[in-house]
Amino acid sequence: MAHDEKHEHAHHHGHPDHTDIDWAGMAPLLESQAELFTPLYAQAMAWLGEEVTDPGLVVDAGSGPGVVSCLLAETFPGAWVVAVDGAAPLLERARARAERLGVAGRFDTLAGELPGVLDDLGRPAGLLWASRSLHHLGDQRAALAAFAERLAPGGTLALLEGGLPARFLPRDIGIGRPGLQARLDAMEEEWFARMRASLPGSVAETEDWPALLTAAGLKHTGTRSFLLDLPAPASERARAYVAVSLSRLRDACGDDLDPTDRATLDRLLDPDDEASVHRRPDVFLLAAHTVHTGVRVA
Repeated sequence: MAHDEKHEHAHHHGHPDHTDIDWAGMAPLLESQAELFTPLYAQAMAWLGEEVTDPGLVVDAGSGPGVVSCLLAETFPGAWVVAVDGAAPLLERARARAERLGVAGRFDTLAGELPGVLDDLGRPAGLLWASRSLHHLGDQRAALAAFAERLAPGGTLALLEGGLPARFLPRDIGIGRPGLQARLDAMEEEWFARMRASLPGSVAETEDWPALLTAAGLKHTGTRSFLLDLPAPASERARAYVAVSLSRLRDACGDDLDPTDRATLDRLLDPDDEASVHRRPDVFLLAAHTVHTGVRVA
């Protein structure tokens, strides 16, 4: 059920069960944060535009409020684009965005859970984009096979998984112990492992994405990483993203933090503290996302 925009919501993978989340209330924030990452997505789209010609049907599997869905529509002006998501309020946002950007005439939405909902597509896809949605599905190998089955012969699966943890702050920020973000990364890896293990039908899988694409019957055709580099001083939108990211990390991992790191994180998130990410001049945003492509050859 994961989504491009949901993942930019602090990368923190949302929740496997979206039923208890107020997606309508979160939609404006999710959309704003996805727009922050548009320079990175635009690079990925430019690459895909060279790799894929005349895809006919383009599917965004796990679309959220449709920021990337609309970028796909702009990248492939002759294609019909379908945004697929389990959260109906986010699809409403996607339709409104398509209307605003003038692509609604070749844009549709499909509500339901991946990968089964893809059976409701009227025809096979020339391009299926899946951005950090796969790792919310218990059996990733089976889900990839289901994605591959929805491709037309010669169709491309573009899988965004992996990359590098985002960086927001220097190693030594002048308060607490240096290296806070590296320690938070380690805690998030533990959280992510627990999240994966808790998914229905969870299967442990070596995350060799090219090998998994091959196992799904696709020919691995490329792997590229794309950079978002927003140097200090950060914009208000970037600061808001950093604050949400750190806040969600504190909520997810706070009990595991040592007292010094917990106190540092509290200061970083206090808008009244001059050392907070809301005020300090050295906040930046540096992130890398990796896209793997595979083509259905038969």
